Amino acid sequence: MGMSVTISAAAEQDAEQIFRLQYLCFQSEAALYGNYRIDPLVQSLDSVRAEVAADCVFVARLGEEVVGSVRGRVTEDGSAAIGKLCVHPRLQGHGIGARLLRAAEAALAEERGATSFRLFTGHRSEGNLSLYRKVGYQTVGTSEGADGVPMIVLEKPAGTYAATA
Repeated sequence: MGMSVTISAAAEQDAEQIFRLQYLCFQSEAALYGNYRIDPLVQSLDSVRAEVAADCVFVARLGEEVVGSVRGRVTEDGSAAIGKLCVHPRLQGHGIGARLLRAAEAALAEERGATSFRLFTGHRSEGNLSLYRKVGYQTVGTSEGADGVPMIVLEKPAGTYAATA
């Protein structure tokens, strides 16, 4: 009998596993853009620790192993910025990303008062775009990441939580 993946708020001791998972997961994004200086690959462990302490961070666990993560924080305009959603490559395509999004969205709206959700993904990241659209996000614009990667900006109102994709 296999173990099931559980979703929970991240704890301080999860930061190192989140850091390593993020580095693994964003390699494919870096390859897609030919840019290995994207933020998730150059972020420091101390910065991840600070985000875990201050932001709304959820992890997916398989036993003791962190196999997925997402972060969010409410911005000055009341919108929640959601980012760095990642799921271990061996577990992608099983709805874990959608479950992580739902947990983050619910906490950001119910506990931190977010009125809408906003996220960014690279313009060539078709898998990400597909997931975000399946769970209700709509394209509202474009921007350029600090690393020079063209980004698609997606939003949806709070109260329309992600369903399993």
